[in-house]
Parts: sequence; structure tokens; C-alpha cells
Amino acid sequence: MDNVKIMARNEYLDSYDNKKIASIIDYSLYKENIFYNVYSRVLDILLSLLGLVIGIPLIIIFGIIIKLEDGGPIIYKQERVGKQGKTFYLYKLRSMRVDAEKYGVQWAQSNDPRISKVGSFIRKTRIDELPQLFNILKGDMSVVGPRPERPMFTMQFNDEIDGFVNRLLMKPGLTGLAQVNGGYDISPKEKLEYDLYYIKNRNIFMDLNIILKTICIILTGNGAR
Repeated sequence: MDNVKIMARNEYLDSYDNKKIASIIDYSLYKENIFYNVYSRVLDILLSLLGLVIGIPLIIIFGIIIKLEDGGPIIYKQERVGKQGKTFYLYKLRSMRVDAEKYGVQWAQSNDPRISKVGSFIRKTRIDELPQLFNILKGDMSVVGPRPERPMFTMQFNDEIDGFVNRLLMKPGLTGLAQVNGGYDISPKEKLEYDLYYIKNRNIFMDLNIILKTICIILTGNGAR
């Protein structure tokens, strides 16, 4: 990515305004469903606890490998935007070099040279995402929902794509409809279309289908960067 694009994105770093973002979301697109909300939270708790039974040993093992590789921190935390524009810290196993963003905030690219050796494997297998199970237990995220963006990208994309902030109508997810239909390779506009479709048509069967497709993606390694 050239320096001009990096500088343009960095202009959004200190401009995020939660109240402003919350005020321009179109809440008419989202209909609250008490039954769905209860089911979703129960599913989140059960799946995150089950996932942690398997995930904690993997976090420990790969955490040690990450530490041995370059001596840097094991966990990488990053500010993301959640439901109704509220920000939270999302946690990942660090898959990039410690100085990955020394030239500014930027998106991961295909064959990104900033990715470490162990990082390449844990990204492909999605092991780097396991710490987000704690985000789900805490209630910042759900198992299924729009993937959370960073504040500066949320601001930028909303300036470029009308209604991008409407993705914030519900909790962000560990996986989502956009992720199982293109993942990292789709554009922000395509991502918005998938996310709005999910928000308007979400149901138990759609969630289960997304979860099963996510498992297949993890097993095959498709869509990783």
C-alpha cells in the first residue's frame, strides 16, 4: 500500500465519534426479536465455553511458539467498533511482526510480508481468532454477525459507501455471512450487502448454516490471508 493511502487512512485515527455514528444508523432496518436475542445469547455462551475447552490449550501452545519466534507479545489487542458504534478491544493471537504498523494503519494484504512464520499458520487455520471467544463471553461480540471493523475504517468506509454504519445495528460476530461468502477477498461494499441481508433475514437456520460453513473453511484453510 502506498504512503498516500496510509496517510489518508490515518487521518481518521482521531476522528471517530461514537455519538455521531450512533445518530446516523438507520434503526428501522433492524427489528428486535426477544426470542432470537435470548437464543443468540445462550448459543454464544455455550459455543464460546465449548470452544475454550479446545481453544485454551491451543492458545497456550501457540502463545509459546509466538514468544519463541521473536520475543514479542503473544496477544494482540485492537480497538474495534461494536453494536451502535460502541468501541471495544478485540483480542487475537499476534500473527504479524511487532512493527507491522510502524508506517501507519493498513489492511492485511494477500501474502502480506508483515506476517510471521507461525502467524501464517494460525491465520490460515483461524487459531489466531480463538481469544475472541472471551469477547463473546463478555458480550461485546456474538458467534455470528458482521465482522467488527476498526474505528478509522468505519469512518472511512461510511464516507465512501452510503449506509456502511448500518452494519452496527447488531453485535459483531466471530464469523458472518460475508466471511463464508468471500471472506477477506470481498470489497467493503459487498461486505455491507451481505451483512445487511443477514441483519434483515437472520434466523436460527441461517446461523447454523454459517457456523457449519465456517467449520469447513477452517478445515480447508480457504479465504485466509
